[in-house]
Parts: sequence; C-alpha cells; structure tokens
Amino acid sequence: MNIKLSMPDISPKPMDKCDTKLKAENINLYYGHFQALRNVTLDIPSCAITAIIGPSGCGKSSMLRLFNRMNDLINGVKVEGNVELDGIPIYGPKIDVVELRKKVGMVFQKPNPFPMSVFENVAFGPKRHGIKNRGELAEIVEKSLHQAALWDEVKDKLGQSGLALSGGQQQRLCIARVLAVEPEVILMDEPCSALDPIATLKIEDLMRSLSADYTIMIVTHNMQQAARVSDTAAFMMMEPDRAGMLVEYGPTTQLFTNPKDKRTEDYITGRFG
Repeated sequence: MNIKLSMPDISPKPMDKCDTKLKAENINLYYGHFQALRNVTLDIPSCAITAIIGPSGCGKSSMLRLFNRMNDLINGVKVEGNVELDGIPIYGPKIDVVELRKKVGMVFQKPNPFPMSVFENVAFGPKRHGIKNRGELAEIVEKSLHQAALWDEVKDKLGQSGLALSGGQQQRLCIARVLAVEPEVILMDEPCSALDPIATLKIEDLMRSLSADYTIMIVTHNMQQAARVSDTAAFMMMEPDRAGMLVEYGPTTQLFTNPKDKRTEDYITGRFG
C-alpha cells in the first residue's frame, strides 16, 4: 500500500525515549445511559504531538476532555477506569480540578476570545491565579503572545478588543491565553476547522514549535493535518451501539503508511468515514 500524504519535515522523535505524560487505562465513559467510550487504553508521550482521528461521533472529543475533566461539566457523566497525569490519578477525591486545568489547558474548535482587550484576554488566567502586579502581567502577556507567534501582529493593539482580530489571530490569542498560566499539556479540539488554509498553516507551525516544551494532543478530521503535525496518532471508531473504541495507536508514519488494522487503512484511504 502506498498512501501519499505530506509528512512532517522534521525527523520523528524517538518515542521509545519519551516519558509517558498522560495515561488512560480501560476507560468506559457514559453520558447517562449512553456509553461514549468503551475499554480505551492510551499512553501519551511527553515530548510529542498526538493526533486523534476517526469518523464523527466516535468519541474523539470525549477522549480529549478526559484529561482535564471537562466532561465533568456534563450532567450524568460517569467515568470508569484510570486516568493519570505524570503517574497521578486525576479522578481521585483529593484532586484540585482548577489546578488540573491550569496544568492541562484546552483550545476549542471555534476561537472563543473573551469580550475584552487583547491584553486582558491573555492576563485573565494569571489574574485568576493571584497575579495582580501590572508589570508582571505585562511580561506574561508579551511572553505568551510571542510564544503564540502573535506579538508582532498585536503589540500595537493590546488595548483593542480580542473580538476585532481575524479568525486565525483569535485562535492564536486563545492559545496565548492558555500559555499564560504555564500549562504542561495543551489539548486542541479541531483548532483549525474554522480557519482558512493560511491561518491553518500558521497554527500547525505553532504547534510544532510549542511541542518542544509542551505535550500536545489534537483532535482533527483533516488527515493531511494529522500526518503533517503529529508524532503519534490514534484511530478511533464506533461500535454498533455507537460507543467509541480505539482501533490502532502508534507512530504517525507507521499508522499512515503501514497500518496494522484493515479498518485503519480503509479510513485513511477514504473507503469509509
């Protein structure tokens, strides 16, 4: 089989030398009586971008939200199994969920800047965590905007509304807002689906640069994007009762060019999904 997809220009990272940052073991997730995930086990390396791919409704976003407990906000949710960050179970009774979400930040599908200035958008998180000094906040804002490759575009617009930026700029502003609280993990739920191709490439370049310092997980329907940006990839499907299951997980190059499961090959080559 020869699948022609653009792969990352940089050499794949040596996965065997990476520590496990996040772990999900035998996860069963329910929304009321509906089972959204069934028996999912996944180890996420700390020095890589991991992409989750699969057809709509197979539980990709539910899987992503496990790692910062965003599913907790949905009525009737129940999680069975074990989820860990750096070896520590995050669903234990003593876990501070606010602190967890500081360590595991999230960027959503549609850019969602707050209706406030660019500066206040980025400073929002540090303020909530107790930083009040204006000079210190200014340093954090500038650093975060630099990290998000947005500083040069907005340095003269810090007092303007974040809602006045373009779609791609708004998404990078949201990434800067996550970076401002110094997370360890960044979860991205289809972060480019609402963006044009040029803005998409900027976000992809940003992900690659950020992966040197952060663990990144991305849900995407874009096969080319998954092949371009990720080091490891997970393919999910639905069972007949619509519960999401993990079909295959491994290095991106292997999954896209020599998948072990026929269902993975069929999905990647467009035979279904």
